[in-house]
Amino acid sequence: MTEIEVISGWIAPKARVLDLGCGDGRLLQHLWLAKQAPGYGVEIDDAHVLECIRNDVNELQMDLEDGLSAFRDGSFDSVILSETLQAIHRQEPLLKDMLRVGREAIVSFPNFGRWDVRLQLALGRMPVSPELPYQWYNTPNVHLFTIADFESFCSGHGIRVLERVTLHRGRPVRTFANFFGSLAVYRFEKRR
Repeated sequence: MTEIEVISGWIAPKARVLDLGCGDGRLLQHLWLAKQAPGYGVEIDDAHVLECIRNDVNELQMDLEDGLSAFRDGSFDSVILSETLQAIHRQEPLLKDMLRVGREAIVSFPNFGRWDVRLQLALGRMPVSPELPYQWYNTPNVHLFTIADFESFCSGHGIRVLERVTLHRGRPVRTFANFFGSLAVYRFEKRR
């Protein structure tokens, strides 16, 4: 099971989708083909913007750190932030903005609470793994957090988690997810 499959399973047919930090647009392309879900991508990297154009994906070049003021309230059914949250400096305003412009939101992130990450830290080294492939000096990750941290954040910020899937190398992790999962994928909404 891939992250794209998890996300696609949560997207309704013909849903309006906004993919933040969309990279080359592969997820939006998949959602269009599988769900006929029209979408827009937001990306800052020039090379990824060109890939989006080549992949025939509607894309806007914007810096997520500036927020989502270009979008009206309730413009989308789902707003997605895939493996980007840990690279955002101002996470709280962005998550709030995601729930302002979308009915619900989906985020995924590498879990810094996984056992092998903890072991590397205990041995005095910054963690490197397939999910965290960077060295300490060249990582784009500015906030290191765990599944437990994210759930605590949601609880304290009026966010209701609808679903969570935790993966490790393409397999779902159902027991001790914060200890054995390497990638967490969440679907959530504003608490009513």
